[in-house]
Amino acid sequence: MTGQIAQSLPPWRAAYGLPGDLNRHGRVCVQIRVLGSVEEPFTESKLDGLDDILAWLDSWHVPRRWPAGPPLPYPHSIAAQGSLRLWALGGHFGSSQVPGSFEGDPGPIDVHRIVGGQADVLDAPSPREVLEHGVPVDR
Repeated sequence: MTGQIAQSLPPWRAAYGLPGDLNRHGRVCVQIRVLGSVEEPFTESKLDGLDDILAWLDSWHVPRRWPAGPPLPYPHSIAAQGSLRLWALGGHFGSSQVPGSFEGDPGPIDVHRIVGGQADVLDAPSPREVLEHGVPVDR
């Protein structure tokens, strides 16, 4: 609520909490944690300190884009599978959008308030149809 920013590790080490070797794909990979709740998206608040954080990320040439589109709402976000193709584009991602992650964070945040511009809107996935001999079955 105060907008306080703290850096606990240098940016070239901060993403060691990511699964696999995602932090070693040849570009800066920074993890930023926001204290909040998936039920109350932090982008509905004042976002104190965002300009300072974005300026710092700009200095590391992190593109201001959200390739995976807005994160899904919880609990759909837990089942989301991150795309290595989108990850390779670089930019901003929610924890739930990182390939190999089993995190449900950050929930349905407004990515436009963070990176500006437009981002594709992804709907929550529908339940899979149960098929029997190639024909949908009601259950």
